[in-house]
Amino acid sequence: MTTQTAVAAKDTPAPRAGARSEGTTAVSGGATGADQPAADRGRTSIADLVVVKVAGIAAREIPGVYDMGGGLSRTIGAVRDRVPGGRPNVGRGVKVEVGERQTAIDLDLVVEYGVPITDVSRDVRENVISAVERVTGLEVVEVNITVNDVRLPDDEEPATSAEARVE
Repeated sequence: MTTQTAVAAKDTPAPRAGARSEGTTAVSGGATGADQPAADRGRTSIADLVVVKVAGIAAREIPGVYDMGGGLSRTIGAVRDRVPGGRPNVGRGVKVEVGERQTAIDLDLVVEYGVPITDVSRDVRENVISAVERVTGLEVVEVNITVNDVRLPDDEEPATSAEARVE
């Protein structure tokens, strides 16, 4: 993500002494003083993880997206998802770079066989941009999508094949 690095570097303020800045971004600089409106007193920070989760949920909402992440992360995720009490990782397959007012997002997708990949990519991009901008207030400068795999109709589900061996 070469362009995002420039965005983040230009967009991120120098950290204050003793301030922890990694993993969060300021959405509003905030002001101090009784003469300022109440809504402007203070600072709002959004963790990178928030952007990752919002983008991951928005991408998975689109019909034709079967899963997200590369092969190894999907395998590990499938094992984790089968553990009792395990929660699916909505951030799997999502990478973000966040500046003070902007963000750039990379997504790794697995799509269903037969769906037009360009249409799914366009719909995912639109939904992710809309959700991230609405929820976080950050401007999304780009959403890069890599389709890593296609789920074929005759592919077995990982949980189904594991259950079949146990029976």
